[in-house]
Amino acid sequence: MSERIVIALDAMGGDHGVSVVVPAAVDFLSRDRDVDLVLVGDEEAIRQELGEKDLGARLTIRHASQTVGMDELPSKALRNKKDSSMRVAIDLVKEGTAGGCVSAGNTGALMATARFVLKMLPHVDRPAIITALPSMDGHTWMLDLGANVDCSAEHLFQFAVMGSQLVTSLDDEIPAPRIGLLNIGQEEIKGNEQVKRAHDLLTKADINYVGYVEGDDVFMGGVDVVVCDGFVGNVALKSSEGVAKMIAHFMRQGFKRNLLTRLAGLAALPVLRRFRQSIDPRRYNGASLLGLRGVVIKSHGGADVLAYENAIRIAKRAVETNVSARISERVEQQLQGGVEG
Repeated sequence: MSERIVIALDAMGGDHGVSVVVPAAVDFLSRDRDVDLVLVGDEEAIRQELGEKDLGARLTIRHASQTVGMDELPSKALRNKKDSSMRVAIDLVKEGTAGGCVSAGNTGALMATARFVLKMLPHVDRPAIITALPSMDGHTWMLDLGANVDCSAEHLFQFAVMGSQLVTSLDDEIPAPRIGLLNIGQEEIKGNEQVKRAHDLLTKADINYVGYVEGDDVFMGGVDVVVCDGFVGNVALKSSEGVAKMIAHFMRQGFKRNLLTRLAGLAALPVLRRFRQSIDPRRYNGASLLGLRGVVIKSHGGADVLAYENAIRIAKRAVETNVSARISERVEQQLQGGVEG
């Protein structure tokens, strides 16, 4: 019998804390029999939210006396919040009690704490944030989404290797992910020096690198992984979220304009529902912090129960496929192949 997967949840993190994390944990366990969960945070608050629900040994509580604020400085959280729900959840991964952890808390604090506690994988200089975004072919993975504002060519190369291995591990249908490097054009002469240098490194690497891609390619479905620095990636992510909200806003306004448009909206309701489901950000919630010696998943701070459940599901998949070890091995192979710059 294989060893059970254990995931630690930062029950106090995010905009909603226990009111989302606890119900999400209960719902997840009702659908998945192969995972045990540890709720980390204020025990009294967690038990009050649980109420009469009792899942026995599959759902346990680890008390933590502190909480990291959403606007708290990462350095302050790292220095002064050693018994925070975030820190204790990551500590459980470090000591091997949990295979991975999920937090909807302060992104900067989560990254700093995870890096301090778990340390980086060999040959990886910086962690990166990766998540899936909806595309015409299903979804496209993109990194980095905000962990690193300034990146060297070597960092971008490492991101590409890590992203490729993550997608291979999480998605059985993509054995050789197509990797694109985000640029302001597909021509060889375009881009800054870091991007051009990263392009040269990736061209020589043993991965399925397809070359430069532009912003619209993220959603067109021509590649599986898009690589960029954290400044560009975060701007692109937030821009796409804004465009999606704008489209939804104008569609609602259009269908409510008069009786005729309301009737048209009713007729189009099945199509609209499928469209909404295909771009529903809750289905893509759960960003992996790559490059660490352990699995850490960042949930959106405003995630609801369904979205947080998806983040737990991603954590489970990352643990059961041993993604951190596979990334470490893949990076080592690339460097031995003479790509190290």
